[in-house]
Amino acid sequence: MFRPLTRTQQRVDIVVAALFGLFALAATLIPWTSSGVGSGVVDERVAAVVAVLLTAVYAVALALRRRSPALALAISWGAALVQMATGLPPLPANLAVFAVLYTTAAYGTRRVFWAGFASALGGAAAMTLYLIVPGFVQVPGDREPSSVATHVFAFVMTFVASALALLLAWTIGALVRTGIRARENWHAQQLAEAEAAAEAQRTRIARDMHDVVAHSLAVVIAQAGGARYAAAADPDAAASALGTISQTARAALADVRMLLTQLRHTQSDGPQPSLADLEQLYAQVRAAGVDLAVEVDPMPRGETAASLQLAVYRILQEALTNALRHGAVGDRGARGGRVDVRFSWHDERVEVVVTNPIGAAAAPDGAARGHGLIGMRERAQLVGGTLEAGPDGAGRFVVRAALPREGGA
Repeated sequence: MFRPLTRTQQRVDIVVAALFGLFALAATLIPWTSSGVGSGVVDERVAAVVAVLLTAVYAVALALRRRSPALALAISWGAALVQMATGLPPLPANLAVFAVLYTTAAYGTRRVFWAGFASALGGAAAMTLYLIVPGFVQVPGDREPSSVATHVFAFVMTFVASALALLLAWTIGALVRTGIRARENWHAQQLAEAEAAAEAQRTRIARDMHDVVAHSLAVVIAQAGGARYAAAADPDAAASALGTISQTARAALADVRMLLTQLRHTQSDGPQPSLADLEQLYAQVRAAGVDLAVEVDPMPRGETAASLQLAVYRILQEALTNALRHGAVGDRGARGGRVDVRFSWHDERVEVVVTNPIGAAAAPDGAARGHGLIGMRERAQLVGGTLEAGPDGAGRFVVRAALPREGGA
């Protein structure tokens, strides 16, 4: 029922109401004293007391108009009914009704909003009946057609003028209400867009972190296993494996630092992998003991969008990581099996196919349920492509991606 207001707003409303009350009181009593205007229902002294009390009541309604529009509207109606019951003429304090109607439309609940609209029409009708009908009824012998027409015309014009004046205040409040709602919706939309952008950024960074860490650890594990077996028989091979481990770990650390920097400073994404970095990726995988064969047919032509280059790199990185972790490859070829990578750069799309043998310890569909393939599918979908992954029934796991090329060659 009561709206939250700041202390400044409350103080402003109280000061405005007090100043209005003093003005309305002076505007009521000074003319009243000089002309002796009274009431047809109560004597002049009682009418003066009632007028002073009603002025104070309207001032209270004005002070509460923003704090509780519903209560201010109820107080105004009560004061108006008392004013009509005592036969008082219109008072300067009645101007507070316009401010009350404005706030019912601008700040009231939906029910109070429409109550203000009904009060504007109802108040206009009550005001017209109170001012016009008594003058017509008090002259019972005067029923000439011209007199009746004059009273009807006065009734209609008074109602129209009153309704327009009261509805004008209510309509201005309704327009302010619309502006407030539009501003609130705009702020809510901005917050939602900011949250969505932040969530997308976190998802992208998490996906990149997974790709970097999973690939690097797969290479390190493969190299460490090979170095352990080759330490006694081939010290040079063990030293080479340790060098690859060191290089891979340093590269992974640099990538992780870059991703952590993006978490702290989201405005700078930093450099992203491209097609030029594929050779380094192939070298890391071959250094882990993988028999990797790469075929590109047809060759790429024209410019390739940066988003497509990143998607190709990350999909291939994850597919090779899965081959190291789950396939029958690695440990410097101890388990045998070749990984085939095939690119087909068409004018409208690029196709990437990665095939590797499935290890005996790996479940046939185990990789399909992991986060890696989920990330690869997300990568493909981000650029409008598709990705399929799963066993081919011949002991091999196949990852096949089709990614559109924006604008063709």
